Amino acid sequence: QVQLVESGGGLVQPGGSLRLSCAASGSDYTLGAMGWYRQAPGKQRELVATITNGDNINYADSVKGRFAISRDNAKNTVYLQMNGLKPEDTAVYYCNTEIYRVLSKDAYWGQGTQVTVSS
Repeated sequence: QVQLVESGGGLVQPGGSLRLSCAASGSDYTLGAMGWYRQAPGKQRELVATITNGDNINYADSVKGRFAISRDNAKNTVYLQMNGLKPEDTAVYYCNTEIYRVLSKDAYWGQGTQVTVSS
């Protein structure tokens, strides 16, 4: 069984920075594309950034130039460096990863970590 454990959320002032981490546990699988999504109160979950095995990266327009996604395949971990945070970035952030096994492909979600941007 694969589990995704997120960390790094918290309360930060506007203009501040946070770094989110998401580590995948378990064994006997290959990680595919990994990504971060967020959901603000009363809104649908939306894509923030994704990164493929080949390090192809995609960002939502709202975070381009402020956020940076990266991955460490040796640690089965994906990161999201968030700079220049704005109040509208406040949301629960979820990591997502594709998991490939011999006969299957699945998508897993982390439990979510709260990011609050407020003065």
